[in-house]
Amino acid sequence: MPTSWYGAYLFDLDGTIYLGDTVLPTVDAALRRIRRRGIPIRFLSNNPTKTPQDYLAKLTRLGLAAELSEITNTLVTTTLWLTRHWPDAKVFPIGEQPLADALRQAGIELCDDPGQIDIVLASYDRTFVYRKLQIAFDALWLHKHAVLMSTNPDRYCPFPGGRGEPDAAAIVAAIEACTGVACQRTFGKPSRQMLDVIAEGLGVPVERAVMVGDRLMTDIAMARRAGMDAALVLTGDSTRGQINGVPPDQRPTWVLERLEDLLPVE
Repeated sequence: MPTSWYGAYLFDLDGTIYLGDTVLPTVDAALRRIRRRGIPIRFLSNNPTKTPQDYLAKLTRLGLAAELSEITNTLVTTTLWLTRHWPDAKVFPIGEQPLADALRQAGIELCDDPGQIDIVLASYDRTFVYRKLQIAFDALWLHKHAVLMSTNPDRYCPFPGGRGEPDAAAIVAAIEACTGVACQRTFGKPSRQMLDVIAEGLGVPVERAVMVGDRLMTDIAMARRAGMDAALVLTGDSTRGQINGVPPDQRPTWVLERLEDLLPVE
């Protein structure tokens, strides 16, 4: 286990800090120890169906201290990239209401006219219907003008008890299958985009931070690709037995049974 403190601690939320509505063992104590030292904490999520305000309310309800500025999810990273790099784009979001609201609040024009769409933005969408697939198909294949992007690359969203739901990757796969058009950009872990947003207000280089999460292919892969240390907690999605299945340079620096094991003994 680490013998010294990191310059910052970045945490995934579901499966790392809590599972459903239950705070995971030692989480509260670990966060309190980090905060007592004045070390920056950030919370990251690929879930685009909740706003940072929603996450703050949940953390507060669970008795965990947090500030809105500490929370970043794919609504933040997606809208920030679009406003900076393609502010005039007409976007067709295949997602739920929080995504549409976030795009509108950022001043991004929404459009469902296939001939006018610049970006088809695929996301976690439990309201996905054939009409949405048809609009994406027409914009990408028929008019050949739009590009395909996604909020996050997750294949499924895990729930307590072993249940899960298809996530954004399933929507992307449906669109790619019928159009032959590949997704050009995603705004969630393991994309560097999320780290770049975090880095702006962190106060220390991300290379001095550690990423803590329960998913090898998103949390851990993002950190290792960026040259960061990464800690896999065995409280959520990935298991110890899956570690050998990923490339050596993308394996976690630490493997934890509980979050507090990441902190130095005092």
